Amino acid sequence: MLAEHAEFDVHTARESLRAVPECAGIFALFGADAGSEPYVGRTPNLRRRMARLLQPQPTQTRRLELAGRVRRIEWQRTGSDFEQNLLLYRAMLPVFGERTLKRLHLRAPHFVRMAGTNAYPRIYVTNRISQRSAEWFFGPFPSRAAAERYTEELLNLFLLRRCHEDLEPYPEHPGCVYSEMKMCLAPCFKGCSDERYAEESAAVRGFLATRGASLIRALETERAAASAALEFERAANAHKRLQKAETVSALASELVHPLSELRALILQPSAEVGCVDVFLLERGVLSGPERYSTMGMRLANEQSGSTSLFAQPMAVEAVPLEEPGTIVTRDALVERLMAVVGALNSTIAAGVGADLTPSLALVNRWYARPATKRAGEIFFPGEDASWPAKAVVRGISRVAAGALVLPSISQ
Repeated sequence: MLAEHAEFDVHTARESLRAVPECAGIFALFGADAGSEPYVGRTPNLRRRMARLLQPQPTQTRRLELAGRVRRIEWQRTGSDFEQNLLLYRAMLPVFGERTLKRLHLRAPHFVRMAGTNAYPRIYVTNRISQRSAEWFFGPFPSRAAAERYTEELLNLFLLRRCHEDLEPYPEHPGCVYSEMKMCLAPCFKGCSDERYAEESAAVRGFLATRGASLIRALETERAAASAALEFERAANAHKRLQKAETVSALASELVHPLSELRALILQPSAEVGCVDVFLLERGVLSGPERYSTMGMRLANEQSGSTSLFAQPMAVEAVPLEEPGTIVTRDALVERLMAVVGALNSTIAAGVGADLTPSLALVNRWYARPATKRAGEIFFPGEDASWPAKAVVRGISRVAAGALVLPSISQ
């Protein structure tokens, strides 16, 4: 199940644990009965945690004592909390099945969904994710409250309906308070044509898909045109609406995308020296880690504009880490990255049709942390759907440099 394993005998516990490294990772303890559930956990120090569980301590009678029941131990080193959570989920899934999410306290993240197939579309918050309707889900958001606030503020910018009923419009329909306040096009009593409502729905979908960029660009153009025509009142109204649009746009983090277009590269410190772990999130499916070797990279200190580690100007081009005299160009580093991304893409197909909740929950939990407490970096593709390869390579340099500097600080 895990990368490394060893047989365990309570009479030679100390010798059995010598093979276990003193580093962060996940572990599993198996009993003699092949059908029994293993004890699975994670820890910042594998050997110390296993010693506490497996070495008899006569003076501490209330300590969890598993030594007499365990026959085999397995473990796997991890370089980051993100990798630890992902590998722990993968290790527990074959054993605990659907109970794994509950054991790890993983909950489906919340999305804003647009009922686009309805004759009169509306938007609402949900955490029931579907791959078949991925183009109508926009998120994920860090919490339900954040998604609901974003939805409410978004609806204040447009005239989309807020009622939940399946409309069958007729002129005698009583309407609602929003139609009275001119905050809805009131399709319920034919207050607008179907074409006008479809136009408003398309504008809302464009706002969701671009996190407000579509409306912001349109309002900036309108404001400039009004100013050029000396129509200052219209320009002021456009400016006021532009400010509201920018406020609503700021409520959605960079992680918020249409689920069908949610792609990201996540960089994490690696348990293997001289490497950085790369993960790929594609349409809600997470694959990885793949190792990116930092051989030949200059690990830069971007705050000072140089690196004290190698006494070279800041760059990500030459100066090898291990083999003096070896020169690795920027293009070679980008080519190395594309090979890693290609390997991740080849494994992503295996996750098509799988439950999206675990991957999205793990990424959302990591991303929702404050930036100062979030290890690693994340990158999204550009407007042309290509990866910003040079920026990713610089991010790898930063992650690798942080992994080298942090241990010296703790000492």
